Amino acid sequence: MDLGLRDRTYIVTGASGGLGLATARVLAAEGARLVISSRNEESIARAAAELGENVVGIPVDNADPESAERLAATAIAKWGALHGALISVGGPRPGTALDTDEDDWRAAFDSVFLGGLRIARSVARAGAEGTSLAFVLSSSVKSPIPGLAISNGLRPGLAMVAKTLADELGPNGVRVNGLLPGKIATDRVRELDSKGGDPDATRRSAEKTIPLRRYGLPEEFGRVAAFVLSPAASYLTGVMVPVDGGALRTF
Repeated sequence: MDLGLRDRTYIVTGASGGLGLATARVLAAEGARLVISSRNEESIARAAAELGENVVGIPVDNADPESAERLAATAIAKWGALHGALISVGGPRPGTALDTDEDDWRAAFDSVFLGGLRIARSVARAGAEGTSLAFVLSSSVKSPIPGLAISNGLRPGLAMVAKTLADELGPNGVRVNGLLPGKIATDRVRELDSKGGDPDATRRSAEKTIPLRRYGLPEEFGRVAAFVLSPAASYLTGVMVPVDGGALRTF
C-alpha cells in the first residue's frame, strides 16, 4: 500500500534516537521531506546525515517557547509546505509521586506538555490541507506505570489535549492522534530496566505480561506512526493507538 508520503513535509521532534528517529527513518524511506530536531546539536546532525538530502536537522529544545515557530518556519522556508508532525520528547525523570522534586515536574511540564502543545499549534496554523499531528505519549495514558509518576501525571492530560485539538481542528481537515508505546527496545526502556540492578531479569519478567511475549522493535513503532501521519489514515483522528504488543488490559 502506498502511504502517500512522497514529497510531503513533516516535523519530527526527539529525532536523534529512539522512537523519533525510528519514525523519521520510515518517513524518509517513503519519500517524505523532514525537519528533525533534538536538544543535542551533534546527535541531530548525525541523524540528518544518515537520513539523506531531504532531511534538515535543527538543535532545539521543545521547552524553548521559540522552538515551535522555528521548526514550522524552517519547513516552510525549505520546502514551501508543511503537512504534519510527530511530536516526541524524551521521557521525564523516573520517580514516585512522593519523592520527585518539584523542579523535575516543572521541567517536564515545559518540555512534554507545553512544548508539545506549542508545536501542535504552530503546525496546525502553518500546515497545508490534510495536515496530520501525532503525539508520542505512553501506555501511562491508560494505566499508571510504577516508578514513572511524572509521566503518569502529564501523559493523560496531553492525551486529552490531543483529543480536544482533534475536535477543534477537524472541521479544517486537520487530524490529531496519539500513539501509546509500551515496552519498545529503546535506550530509554533499557535505562529503566537497569534501575533494579538486573536488566535482563526485568525484561524477562516484563515480557511475560505481554501477549506477544517480547519487546517491540523501534521500527515496528515507526511504521505505525508513519501510517497514522500519512494520507492513508485520512479518516483516523482523535484516537489513542497502543503500540504495545497487547500489553494494555484496557480499551
